[in-house]
Amino acid sequence: MSEIEDGKQKFIEMVKAADPQVTVVIPTVASNSLFLISLTKGKARKFITVSEDDIVDLVLDDLIHDEVEDRIREAISELTP
Repeated sequence: MSEIEDGKQKFIEMVKAADPQVTVVIPTVASNSLFLISLTKGKARKFITVSEDDIVDLVLDDLIHDEVEDRIREAISELTP
């Protein structure tokens, strides 16, 4: 598996750990080195952007992991009515 795919899988695991009811859609390729990721819960949808570098570093860099995890939790809190 490539570094990008490992990072995407880690991202999905982080979302599911925060809220298993959230559906994650990650594009297959980045646009301008950014992934526009969709988080959906029920009828609510939130988009967050994550850089390609952050996706790659997500697996090995604890600081990046924590920053992205905070962004995920914030986005999920906005999905909850």
